[in-house]
Amino acid sequence: MAEPVVQLERITFAWPGRATLLDIDSFTLQAGERVFLKGPSGSGKTTLLGLLGGVQLPASGHIRLLGADLAGMSGSARDHFRADHTGYIFQMFNLLPYLSMLENIILPCHFSRLRQQRACQRHGSVQAAALHLLGHLGLDQPQLRNQPVTELSIGQQQRVAAARALIGSPELVIADEPTSALDADTREAFLQLLFSECRALGSSLLFVSHDAALEPLFDRSLSLHQLNRASRAEVI
Repeated sequence: MAEPVVQLERITFAWPGRATLLDIDSFTLQAGERVFLKGPSGSGKTTLLGLLGGVQLPASGHIRLLGADLAGMSGSARDHFRADHTGYIFQMFNLLPYLSMLENIILPCHFSRLRQQRACQRHGSVQAAALHLLGHLGLDQPQLRNQPVTELSIGQQQRVAAARALIGSPELVIADEPTSALDADTREAFLQLLFSECRALGSSLLFVSHDAALEPLFDRSLSLHQLNRASRAEVI
């Protein structure tokens, strides 16, 4: 069996001076898998994503991404590893307002030579890769390419954020509540586009949300409450 893209083993995490927030015995995400992770606000979902990206380190345990133990890397090595192998879609999108739509999409390739090389190998150039994604995400209008992202609609900004996460074929795509500002029809249409692109790139998707109505669209659904022994201990 192929090595998991993500593997957590006996991890704990607590913010300074606070009780343990996360205590997860095990979690795996396989290559190409689409997993829905649910949990209410304040349950530790965003903290878990920070651990997966190496932004924070666990107090104990192992976090392996593509077989590499993040805790064994220096801070700069974790930053480079994250840039090479992980694409993020943030809840508030985090697009840079002073860059155009096209410039926002190709930004990860400035920080990752690996993703730049992959984009060029598949499409001939980074810009061609960005335009390919724009076409698949319904944003291929030439007049939009150099438009400031602040002039785009929320739905358009969301798709730009997805294209930025997907460019250069990262093995892991993490989406943190990216559909919270959208209506039901737009949410499902966006998810189908996201699934299609992840499938084409071979990327695994970890989608974090509190919207349980989206669960049936995924290969697997998990509750952070079930994974996290710290939250179960609070109830007991």
